[in-house]
Amino acid sequence: QVQLQESGPGLVKPSQTLSLTCAVSGDSITSYYYYWNWIRQPPGKGLEWMGAIASSGSTYYHPSLKSRTSISRDTTKNQFTLQLGSVTPEDTAVYYCNADFEYWGKGTLVTVSS
Repeated sequence: QVQLQESGPGLVKPSQTLSLTCAVSGDSITSYYYYWNWIRQPPGKGLEWMGAIASSGSTYYHPSLKSRTSISRDTTKNQFTLQLGSVTPEDTAVYYCNADFEYWGKGTLVTVSS
């Protein structure tokens, strides 16, 4: 069974870059079975898909976030990373990583505030 764990700062200042890491165990992030996704849920709102990285290393982004989002991976550590630039308070959300929407991390709250 795949297990995922998000980590990163819980507080980010406006205009800075939010950076989160998803550590994966139970399978390799180069496994062809999965797309590795980042999802977020702002307070009181629904889930929003942000982007994904495939086993090949190809990346895919939500069109509205593409200009300030980057997803990368470290295959030696079996983890993948989300970077979201120029954050505003509207980026405050619980951020989740998942494997093909089948396995999910528990999520981590990131607050954007000065």
